[in-house]
Amino acid sequence: MMRLTRWLVGLCGVALIMAAAAFLPRLWPDVGMPQVADTHPDTGDAALIERGRYLARAGNCIGCHTGPGGEPYAGGRRIETPFGDLYTTNLTPDAASGLGTWTAADFWRAMHHGRSRDGRLLYPAFPYPDYTQVSRADSDAIYVFLQSLEPVAADTPPHALRFPYNTQLALRIWRGLFFEPGEFRAAPDKSDAWNRGAYLVEGLGHCGACHTARGRLGQTLASADYGGGRIPGLRWTAPALSGASPMSAARAEELKTLLATGVSRRNVTSGPMAEVVFHSLQYLREADIAAMVEYLRQLPPTSPTLDGPAGLRVPPSQAKRLLKQGRALYVDHCESCHGEDGLGEPRRYPALAGNALVTANATSNVIRSVLEGGFGPSTAGNPRPYGMPPYAHQFSAQQTAAVISYIRQAWGNEASAVSPLDINR
Repeated sequence: MMRLTRWLVGLCGVALIMAAAAFLPRLWPDVGMPQVADTHPDTGDAALIERGRYLARAGNCIGCHTGPGGEPYAGGRRIETPFGDLYTTNLTPDAASGLGTWTAADFWRAMHHGRSRDGRLLYPAFPYPDYTQVSRADSDAIYVFLQSLEPVAADTPPHALRFPYNTQLALRIWRGLFFEPGEFRAAPDKSDAWNRGAYLVEGLGHCGACHTARGRLGQTLASADYGGGRIPGLRWTAPALSGASPMSAARAEELKTLLATGVSRRNVTSGPMAEVVFHSLQYLREADIAAMVEYLRQLPPTSPTLDGPAGLRVPPSQAKRLLKQGRALYVDHCESCHGEDGLGEPRRYPALAGNALVTANATSNVIRSVLEGGFGPSTAGNPRPYGMPPYAHQFSAQQTAAVISYIRQAWGNEASAVSPLDINR
């Protein structure tokens, strides 16, 4: 019996050693790290600079790396996460606070491997789990563009993460579990447009960073790819990009218009997506927008329950009172724009009838829209967007819940009522 026990203990020890041997190269930063050659791209090449400018727009670098009232690409924007706050870095070629001393190899290491110039592991709020798909040539072009910017002296504020998330060891463990450098490989059985769309959506566009649900440690869940999810640090939900059924040709055309201009016949982008259109998507070529939609329309179906947490259950008697109150509020405050029939006005006021964002399981977006109002993005295709006034100063939580409950059940919409307790949680 003792001999069998020793044999089993020895076998377990061998298994642990083998597991450690497989895991440690991913856990420890200097083990298994490939050397990165410097390609020495010509930083004075005007064509390469313009190519990099376009790719930086596709990656929406300016959206995150520009602080409130700050210079473009000089960083300083606060990124809220469940683990604390991070601040974006200065991408201008300032020698002291930016990328002035970085080489193209250093930049590629950050994009592809998620490591800073000094070897530190970067936090995945910088979406290197997606950018790892970006080609070396495109990374070099972005680097050349950033080096062409006017240097801005702007130190990055220190991060404010809770322990142990503020340690390199925590990052090593996270990366060992959830990250491996990758490379985009075109699917030979797909069209050139599909492959281009896949490259943009999965890589530079990092669409899954918002439109995929995340686990407790902040990792995107492969089982929920593009099924929608709560955006970390914000009270908005990114809707599912893959539906329960294939996207129709008509819907695909409308989506192209929405991505390029921020407005379509029935919808207007708002919240974080309005920023993406304003800073990034409106600058993309028509062929690239079409390629992204071609890829998105062929995503495998996902469950609509993945679009975010549901609200609190509302008892039938309370729901009845909310609907009655909500109808009166809608007539007084909403009907003049969105119409008695809830169909709105094309390219001005979005339709509420049949609107999947209105009836979504997650109510955060419609709540934010009513409370905060706002405008769609100003774009070349929609230079003077129509807006919606905020009602946070005018409606109580009860009134907000009432009007939202009404529009979720009027005109054939079939969605649950919203509890007043959901409004400010």
